[in-house]
Amino acid sequence: MATAYAFVAPAVVLLLVLVGYPFLLALYLATSDAVIGDMGRFVGLGQFARLIHQEIFQQALKNTAIYTTTAVVAKVVLGMALALVLAGLGRHRLPGSRLIRAAILLPWIVPTALSTVAWKWMFEPQFSVINWVLVRLGAIAYVSDLQWLGEAHLARVAVIIVNVWRGIPFFAINLLAGLLSIPDELYEAAETDGANVFTRFWLITVPLLRPVLATVVLFSLIMTISDFNIVYVLTRGGPINSTHLLATLAHQTGLITGEIGRGAATSLFMLPFLMVIVFYQMRLMRRKWEW
Repeated sequence: MATAYAFVAPAVVLLLVLVGYPFLLALYLATSDAVIGDMGRFVGLGQFARLIHQEIFQQALKNTAIYTTTAVVAKVVLGMALALVLAGLGRHRLPGSRLIRAAILLPWIVPTALSTVAWKWMFEPQFSVINWVLVRLGAIAYVSDLQWLGEAHLARVAVIIVNVWRGIPFFAINLLAGLLSIPDELYEAAETDGANVFTRFWLITVPLLRPVLATVVLFSLIMTISDFNIVYVLTRGGPINSTHLLATLAHQTGLITGEIGRGAATSLFMLPFLMVIVFYQMRLMRRKWEW
């Protein structure tokens, strides 16, 4: 027994130092009026009560909900479509299918800040590749007609586009692994019974992919809710705070304005939602699926 504890001890120490201490410190800061250079005094839930009545916090909360919901739904749809295409290429053993799979992972492999800088250039009004294409297609008259990062609604769309672009490979590769594990005999039997493509997808593919899909969606929800890099590099929460998420607002409040207690409260406001997601994720991971 002592040997077992000795093997586990390093992992426990690492968890306490790297996870436990920062979490408890954040919890203390969120319940205090600390500013940079002063640990402040305990104020209970006062910071949270103050946040709820702030317009910028309400805007960030709304943005986070819209950003997360829209991006995750888009990634599910597009990731599933891409996974089906890749599975089709693999089943027909078309040349270059492995290379295509590797290339699709690039958006997910490239550092977020680097790829987001490239997107920032593409959204730039004067030299925007996107606007140039739209002008050639006749959708807009001038390249400067669409101020992607200068207008609130377009800026929200822009950050969601980048998040979706970056997240699709994560969905596609995981769903592809699930698709390839489905026996071909099931599709052949359904085809023999006269089932069309949509019926086979709905009655065979979707139910058998449910465990993989549920896990991937939950992981994506956690990563999207706590997203920071894309918004920070693209817009820094602008224009006029219209793209702030809770994570970027916490950074602005805690580190830029120096109100570290209020910044910690802003970031911990997401904790109950993330705990619910993690709870269901753990239940799904332990569940034995039967069809």
